Amino acid sequence: MRMIKVLLTDDQTIIREGLHALLVTHPDINVVGEACNGKEAYEKTKSLRPDIILMDIRMPEMDGVEATRLIKKDFHETNVIVLTTFDDDEYIIKAMSYGASGYLLKDIAGQKLVEAIRDALSGNIILPGRVAAKITAKLNQNSPSDVKPEDFTEREIEIIRLIMQGKSNKDIAQSLYLSIGTVKNYISQIYMKADVNDRANAVLFFKKLGF
Repeated sequence: MRMIKVLLTDDQTIIREGLHALLVTHPDINVVGEACNGKEAYEKTKSLRPDIILMDIRMPEMDGVEATRLIKKDFHETNVIVLTTFDDDEYIIKAMSYGASGYLLKDIAGQKLVEAIRDALSGNIILPGRVAAKITAKLNQNSPSDVKPEDFTEREIEIIRLIMQGKSNKDIAQSLYLSIGTVKNYISQIYMKADVNDRANAVLFFKKLGF
């Protein structure tokens, strides 16, 4: 059983304590640290290298959106799940555009949160219905440039579909009998054509494109 390393980031001590108490009851989750703002979350990510960060939005010194941007820029392998009381459109779009793996509201049930952590580790995008609806509405206001499905090769389309299923680069390589390096090259080309720079934005883009 793989242990999932989780970093809790929230400026309220009682929230961090509650999340810690919930998560430690699950044998596959290891809470490796806590941070009270985005700046501290970045520094602890550097030293602890968590698999998952549960990230609040409104915090002193550095908010969760900016922290997400910096963390995803420097630590691509770390997944950030925004966990907040705010479902403001601007926060959602910015966090997801910076590479967040999900955006959850704090009224989520404990078991659902644990499932979301496991899903994010598998590469899935985690969005509750009302948050997904906001993103869909925003995307509908701005159609995805002039890119069309036929702009992608047959092999690229195979890889896109596997990305949409939440497959990792290793899974894709095994499924298509390719090397991981070759898969990375294909994904770089796909991102370039779609004008995106991470999996979260790629999934949102290709959903809009009809994949």
